[in-house]
Amino acid sequence: QVPPVESGGGLVQAGGSLRLSCAGSGGTFSMYAMGWFRQAPGKEREFVSSISWSGGSTYYADSVKGRFTISRDNAKSTVYLQMNSLKPEDTAVYFCVTAQVARPPMNPRYWGQGTQVTVSS
Repeated sequence: QVPPVESGGGLVQAGGSLRLSCAGSGGTFSMYAMGWFRQAPGKEREFVSSISWSGGSTYYADSVKGRFTISRDNAKSTVYLQMNSLKPEDTAVYFCVTAQVARPPMNPRYWGQGTQVTVSS
């Protein structure tokens, strides 16, 4: 197992959308829960969303519920985070994680290097 690799971050105006992708290890990807955390400047890292190995269970932080959607494609060893109706307070570095369980706090085993998401007002 190697750390996942994120992509898809960038700069977007408030109200806009972005989709983050996270590529995991092909051989064992479908065995693990996957998730997203974020860290804004001067703040602690926080849980955003997670998905079970099968995709049958998903979890969201209250702050993103109804706006963000997590999904996974085990055939492509990739997990996605579709972010809609973005707000300036969503600005953060987003980290993809691998864990044994999807239920928060997940206790992630591996962390990606992160991708920056900036939402302008």
